[in-house]
Amino acid sequence: MSFLQKKLGLYLDLIRWSRPAGWLLLLWPTLGALWVAAGGFPGWHLLSVFVLGTILMRSAGCCINDVADREFDKHVKRTAQRPVTSGAVSVKEALGVGAVLALLSFALVLTTNRLTVALSFAALAVTLIYPYAKRWVSMPQAVLGLAFGMGIPMAFAAVQGAVPPLAWLLFLGNLCWVLAYDTEYAMVDRDDDLKIGMKTSAITLGRWDVSAVLLFYLIYIGFWALALMPYALGAIYFVAIGVALVQVAWHYTLIRQRTREGCFKAFRLNHWLGFTVFVGIAASYSLP
Repeated sequence: MSFLQKKLGLYLDLIRWSRPAGWLLLLWPTLGALWVAAGGFPGWHLLSVFVLGTILMRSAGCCINDVADREFDKHVKRTAQRPVTSGAVSVKEALGVGAVLALLSFALVLTTNRLTVALSFAALAVTLIYPYAKRWVSMPQAVLGLAFGMGIPMAFAAVQGAVPPLAWLLFLGNLCWVLAYDTEYAMVDRDDDLKIGMKTSAITLGRWDVSAVLLFYLIYIGFWALALMPYALGAIYFVAIGVALVQVAWHYTLIRQRTREGCFKAFRLNHWLGFTVFVGIAASYSLP
């Protein structure tokens, strides 16, 4: 293997290229908001901007996160071999890769409008803050939820040139979804995080973690169902909501014993829940 091939492999590992679940969790609510804002298919330009921008910014976020957490990650089983933590990629390299990806994403945003560009700065600020929130905030997953939800107001801004109250309702609902799946993720590392003094929702919630995850899921689905009800999306959307609720019940069976394997599986499967809700929205607008 050549030097360049080896470096490319390390950079792809740095941005979690082989694990697309992360950017899919960002993508589905963003696309759902894009379809609602446009009243259907938003056009190839905006679809391309938001799909590519989501992938690029999630990848940039991974670079920032790994640099910020490199000393903590050494003590966590799941993260000890990440490229920055292991020393295979230097801090300077990781920050350089992250900067290039963020600039490419910003170039895409510049093809939209001023409000969307302004919101992209807010999204970047929260992305930069999140890795350090885990040191000081008892529920850092809420900060992640702010970062992961910024695609929703940006989607409305790009289509309508404004961010209506509906966008913020969907944003709040999505925040609860992030709290649900990232608490599942935190439950995987709880033992290690307790040893190194990291703050997570799984630690803060304690024995109420499973109940809280279920509540967060129900609030998310309830917010999206009720907020979009006046838009008469039709029966197919509510069938999708029903399928999403079935998935929530399945997640309960995976996390109720709090095993690492069960909690990690539940986290990895969350993108299917988001996909289900998005399909319900897109299909409703597609039908006559």
